[in-house]
Amino acid sequence: MDIRGSICALVTPFAADDSLDLAAFGRLIEQQIAGGTQALVVAGSTGEAHMLEADEFDRLLTFALERVAGRVPVIAGTGEAGTAKTIATTRRAQALGVDAALVVVPYYVRPTQEGLRQHFTAVADAGGLPVLLYNVPGRTGCDLLPETVARLREHPAIIGIKEARGDAQRIAALAELARADFVYLSGDDASAGSAMLAGAVGTVSVVANLAPRPFRALCDAATAGDEAATARCRDVLEPLLRALDCAPNPIAVKAGLPPLGLGSARPRLPLVELPDGPDRARLHQALSSLSS
Repeated sequence: MDIRGSICALVTPFAADDSLDLAAFGRLIEQQIAGGTQALVVAGSTGEAHMLEADEFDRLLTFALERVAGRVPVIAGTGEAGTAKTIATTRRAQALGVDAALVVVPYYVRPTQEGLRQHFTAVADAGGLPVLLYNVPGRTGCDLLPETVARLREHPAIIGIKEARGDAQRIAALAELARADFVYLSGDDASAGSAMLAGAVGTVSVVANLAPRPFRALCDAATAGDEAATARCRDVLEPLLRALDCAPNPIAVKAGLPPLGLGSARPRLPLVELPDGPDRARLHQALSSLSS
């Protein structure tokens, strides 16, 4: 299993009656693979995992695995606020046949670093899947520090980290921890190029939902260490990145689905659809510019 390069954190399309739109999800998966995406995350935070019922989680993963048919790795978002629930969700994903689990830092409860160490160790011990740590302090209210990551990477089932902090100090600290059996993946589109030039082997991306080919080009340039090509690729994506910054993820990225024929803009409550207005117009213009 090679988890690196351009990795898309897939949105979950919903129909007008709020049910899963698996037909649109299938089109999204095919668009990703055709565009060069090298792995897919299903039911992560971008996929509104915490708005999915248990049977929907299973159906979504089963559908993705059948549609992908081994062409790229499929990673399931299995993190919960509690350790026992996280283990149970990870085991369900393992039984369905996914390749790895993306396990977010427990949200809301704000554990200590020792609590985080014990949590991830327990999931790696009992979950049955290779584990990618996922640190996104802006959403969880808790920061998995590099010194804790350094201890966790010694566990044979913990294979890497998705780090969503994009400041230079954190990028440098995580790059130092990367090695052959522990990958560092950026989790922040805005700083992805810088992170990969510094040593991240790939990026778990939101913008790739709408622009898989340009994002694959960015990843290829940055992981090859080509600073000039990375800058050019970043310039191509910049208008879309700015447009997506108008609302919390995945509200804005879902507003980009209808023009591409990839489903509705509808998220589930408590998220609401991006309204018609300047932000949506700017997003659609950025998409139009990419395709022209």
